[in-house]
Amino acid sequence: MEITIKINGQAVSVEVSVEVYQYLDRADHKDENLAHEQRRHWDGREFDEYIVATEGAGIYGETPEEYICRRETLDELLAVLNGCTETQRRRFLLHALDGLSYEQIGQLCGCSKYAVRDSVEAVRKKFQDFFKNRPHETPFSG
Repeated sequence: MEITIKINGQAVSVEVSVEVYQYLDRADHKDENLAHEQRRHWDGREFDEYIVATEGAGIYGETPEEYICRRETLDELLAVLNGCTETQRRRFLLHALDGLSYEQIGQLCGCSKYAVRDSVEAVRKKFQDFFKNRPHETPFSG
């Protein structure tokens, strides 16, 4: 049987045995099933968490105290971000959350990658100072 595979971005037709064809066909079906399963878990839970949740084990629910602490910490972190300029904040979030490189951000913002690096480092320094000034917490290493 003949199949088409991609090698270095180019499609190549290859003659394979029936067994190999069946194996590849099963692998394609498994890939499709996995992709479907991942789309099903749109809320970000891992598949094993889904199994635990659906087989009767209780889902962890945070206590009111944990919720308040989490909200306070989030508010403090957002306050650090609000202490930055809009440009610094935008560049930092593009780098930290979206995973863009300095060069990619520079192209989006119309500036050099060095200007982006300086902005990201300024925000990073503010976060380091924030964590250093919290003696009751674990020291920030970064």
